[in-house]
Amino acid sequence: MTRPINRRRFVAGASAAALGASLVGTVSAATRRADRNSVIRVATVGTRIRGPHHIAGLEAVDGCEMVALCDIDENILNPAAEQLEKTTGRKIKRYIDYRKLVEDPDIDVVSIATCNHTHSLIAIAAMMAGKDVYVEKPCCHNIWESRQLVNAARKYNRICQHGTQGRSCDAIREGIQKVHDGQIGDVYMARGICFNLRRTIGKTPDEPVPPGVNYDLWLGPAPQRPFSRNRFHYNWHWNWDYGNGDIGNQGVHEIDIARWGLGVGLPQKIQSAGGHYMFDDDQETPNTLVSTFEYPDEKKMLVFEVRHWYTNQEGLGKSPTYAVGATFYGSEGYMQVYYYGYRTFLGKKREPGPSREGKANQYERFIAGVRSRDRNDLGVDIEDGFLSASLCHLGNIAYRVSRWTNGSLRSQSRDLPKRRRSQRATHARVPQTIRRAGDHDLGSSLIGGRCVPSRDENHSHVVA
Repeated sequence: MTRPINRRRFVAGASAAALGASLVGTVSAATRRADRNSVIRVATVGTRIRGPHHIAGLEAVDGCEMVALCDIDENILNPAAEQLEKTTGRKIKRYIDYRKLVEDPDIDVVSIATCNHTHSLIAIAAMMAGKDVYVEKPCCHNIWESRQLVNAARKYNRICQHGTQGRSCDAIREGIQKVHDGQIGDVYMARGICFNLRRTIGKTPDEPVPPGVNYDLWLGPAPQRPFSRNRFHYNWHWNWDYGNGDIGNQGVHEIDIARWGLGVGLPQKIQSAGGHYMFDDDQETPNTLVSTFEYPDEKKMLVFEVRHWYTNQEGLGKSPTYAVGATFYGSEGYMQVYYYGYRTFLGKKREPGPSREGKANQYERFIAGVRSRDRNDLGVDIEDGFLSASLCHLGNIAYRVSRWTNGSLRSQSRDLPKRRRSQRATHARVPQTIRRAGDHDLGSSLIGGRCVPSRDENHSHVVA
């Protein structure tokens, strides 16, 4: 039986394991990555939901081999490894603890498909150990740790791609280029949507940890609390300690496209309104949310909306229960970008203009960047991942600290005492691991529920 991991040992161990591993096998791994004829050996951390997509996608890339899997739930890990062994004919290494995985000198690349609250921690540990990283969206659970993730990629000269897939689609790239080239005139606004039919998650009690689950490792840097199924597989998305709601789950894809097309970074002002409607259940995050991000200097704005129930689809739905995408508005027309393609409508009569559809190749782009060591070859470099994920966090921050009342904005904490306790507890455990990632400017920091301006003028912002 695995010995329970003390909170302090957890964060200290992550740094020690990564630093120790960085001294072992780095030269041979670097040689393999640079040699286009050599095999790149890949490990995936997290084998449920997005994990199988990583495994299949990376295994399919020419010159890649999946060699290891890691998951805190042996009930998922073992069947996944057995299936992969059957498919490939190779023996697959199995890890419960990602810190042990990053020590393996035979692993070149780590893909991360875990819960949001462990994305940055695992990615930084892997890069400190000399691995290149593909990290699922959003790359971070808060703004501060995502800045450390970028710092780590630069400090250790690692390739790190963010798991927002739109930029890896040639059709979408063509569409955004047309936006930049003036196809729809001067663009002043983008609107992204995430309309996803999500039913109530109900309520689940605290209960004993299921056999085969290392719950302490799953909690990682999060506050310690009893096990409950609504805070575990998938439904963790709707709990602030681990997830960021649908704006950070699906919405980060569309926000990344919208921000890319507008050509903007972090906003100067943010407003959010919404709530958790219809259901009395364990969900903490809003299921209905409208966030507005203002860029006064650029004279642009970005609007993002989450809806959870029956709705019109604004021309972006291919399914009666699902509609996602981004619409750009310009002086000469508008463009809709969706998965995977774009279409334009021009002039007063909204006559159809250029359009195209295609497929994404995010894993191919990632491996191309790993081999070339050129961030321009990636689908989404981690710097852009940081910026787009930060908008999701800023929208949530504005929602949690403020709301509109009788036509005026009144600062109102929704759950400030609880949030401050949680932040203090998490902050006490995480920094000694993540702060080792970089010595330079941390960028934006979340302190006491407020977003404070960055020392980097390009990343400054306030919450309205």
